[in-house]
Amino acid sequence: MKLGLAAIDALCERLGRPERRVPSVLIGGTNGKGSTAAMIAAIAHAAGIRGGLYTSPHLVDVTERIRVSERDVTREELDSALARVFRAADASPEIPVTYFEAMTAAAFEAFAERALDLAVLEVGLGGRFDATNVAPARLSAVTAIALDHVEELGPTVAAVAGEKAGIFRRGRPALFGGSHPVARGVMREAARAIGAAFHDVAAECSVEGANSGLDGMRFSLATPEGEYALSMPLPGRHQAENAAVAVRVAELLAPELPRLTREAIGAGLAAVRWPGRLERFSVAGRDVLLDGCHNPDGAAALARFLEDAGIGSRCRLVFGAMADKDIEGIAEILFPRVGGVTLVGVASARAATPEELVRRVAGARPDARVAGNVGEALRGLLAAPEPEPIIVAGSLYLVGEARLLLLAGSLERDG
Repeated sequence: MKLGLAAIDALCERLGRPERRVPSVLIGGTNGKGSTAAMIAAIAHAAGIRGGLYTSPHLVDVTERIRVSERDVTREELDSALARVFRAADASPEIPVTYFEAMTAAAFEAFAERALDLAVLEVGLGGRFDATNVAPARLSAVTAIALDHVEELGPTVAAVAGEKAGIFRRGRPALFGGSHPVARGVMREAARAIGAAFHDVAAECSVEGANSGLDGMRFSLATPEGEYALSMPLPGRHQAENAAVAVRVAELLAPELPRLTREAIGAGLAAVRWPGRLERFSVAGRDVLLDGCHNPDGAAALARFLEDAGIGSRCRLVFGAMADKDIEGIAEILFPRVGGVTLVGVASARAATPEELVRRVAGARPDARVAGNVGEALRGLLAAPEPEPIIVAGSLYLVGEARLLLLAGSLERDG
């Protein structure tokens, strides 16, 4: 990891400034930024706008990080873009680039080569020094703010918010979709200082009648432009809050992209896909959900969903996380809300071992069980006679491992 824009800026200069050849929007935040970015891209697609979406990390295959017109790029397209990136980086004098910088430059290349109408860029870490921030965004939005990556971004919500506000642009719309009052104040002041047009989405919009279940949710949304009756396949009340940001982004871009109509907004949200975030699979008649809640705020959103769906006390949780995450905080919020917990390792050098997880969650769930990996845990739970729903949650690496097994159908074959 290397925070800073010098390398990506020099690399883009050698590539002929691909990040400037497609109008872009930047979506940052602690939680909800990926979902919101996916919603904006889906709305653009429904409007007939040729759009691209860049997100991170991927769950199963690296091509998931770059979508064009709602389809992941092919391996051949990614290879071609990366080859150009590496040629530019290896020229004299060499530009040392990180994995994320190379992938970001490849996304810029892929979007520019297609001459797209819009690129939706999910910010990776922070904002001010994230590689995506080299793009001259037409609009910038920040979703919910919470403490995460404190070693890089700072130990307070104000410090984290200040880093994320670094994606705002002079004279352009700057949206904040969170509810934390300290973060809101930092965002407002950052926008004022740079001369951006600040929009407090929570103040401008209201969500009513949110009805969330395993298949998605329905809700009403009122914005300065009007009222909407909306449905989405993404469950959870928190997704309605993310949708409010996405809708305001579309409304504020509409003067430049007039095809972003009310009809496109409704159709796009109804078709949005964002894997691994309360994603539902059915295995031998059992519901298996995947959710990458990797911090306490994400755990709280998942806990609210389990309560709304009426499955919390019956649900069996499979959990794994990176060692540097607030495992104790996640466990305190989420673990008492489920019927049973199985702790597993994740295939990453940064992951907490099952033994470490047992020690760190003992206060919240002393009866937690241990399995060697997510496959072993799922097979054991699926073999139980009771048809309780199962949820795999925590690290996105863990979610990716589970999703690969589910997509391959290997759990059904084992059954």
